[in-house]
Amino acid sequence: MSKRFLVVEDEDDNLTLVIHILKFVLGQQDILIAHDGLDAIRIAYSSHPDIILMDLTLPNLDGWEAIRSLRSDAQFHDTIIVALTAHAMVGDRERALEIGCNEYLSKPLDIDQFIEFVEPYLAEA
Repeated sequence: MSKRFLVVEDEDDNLTLVIHILKFVLGQQDILIAHDGLDAIRIAYSSHPDIILMDLTLPNLDGWEAIRSLRSDAQFHDTIIVALTAHAMVGDRERALEIGCNEYLSKPLDIDQFIEFVEPYLAEA
């Protein structure tokens, strides 16, 4: 089943990889793009994505604050939010889960792990 994705990433190579996997491996075509946390929030409110793939280190408003902002609104409580980040410090995964991420995947992205994580959400009605 097709889902609406919002990919929030400011690095072109990472963005290209994620979009390629979503489109050509997982067959998803409804993909929105934001390059910073402010755009992510704006697009989330206007387009209501099913799944948000959020980098945590972003210009203007970082992913940490964007996630907190979205999770503070009841309409985003059930939205799947996945942190895709190069943050690999001890405690970062736990911190991301505490602020409301459903999962934390580190970069460089393990393609098989990413696919394995996303596929079950595509099967949900």
